[in-house]
Amino acid sequence: MRERFWEQYPLEELTAEEWEALCDGCGQCCLLKFQDDESGELAVLNLACELLDIHSCRCSDYEHRLSRVPDCTRLTPALIDQFRWLPKSCAYRRVAEGRKLARWHPLLSGDPEKVHRKGVSVRNFAVTSRGVPEEHYEDHIIAVIPID
Repeated sequence: MRERFWEQYPLEELTAEEWEALCDGCGQCCLLKFQDDESGELAVLNLACELLDIHSCRCSDYEHRLSRVPDCTRLTPALIDQFRWLPKSCAYRRVAEGRKLARWHPLLSGDPEKVHRKGVSVRNFAVTSRGVPEEHYEDHIIAVIPID
C-alpha cells in the first residue's frame, strides 16, 4: 500500500487493498437499519448482520457476503455519497468529507483493538440478528438518525 494513501489520494483512486485497509473495524455498518419512507429517518438497531463476528467486528464470510445476505450494503468509492448514515467516526465518511482519520484508527495507531477500547465499535452492545423475529426488531432500536 502507498504511504498515507488516505491523505494523498481521493477515494476513487484507492486500490482495492487500500480501500479495505481504510475500514476501521467498528462493525457499525453491519447493524440492521430501517428507513422511514415518509420522514427519511433511519432507525439503527443493536442487531448485527448474521455474518458479523461481534467480537472481531468483521464479517465472518466477507468474500460471499453479498450472495449470502441479499440486503448486505456494499460500500464502494463510487457510492460513498449515498452512505450519509455512516457514523461520523467512520474512516470512509471522514476521508470523503475531507477530514483526517481518528487517532485510534488502526492505520495511525497500529493497533486494531484500539477501536474497541475507545468504545467506537459494536463489540460491547451488538447482538446477532439470527433468531430474532422481525416483529421484535422495534425493541432493538438504539438510535434514530435524520438523513438529509
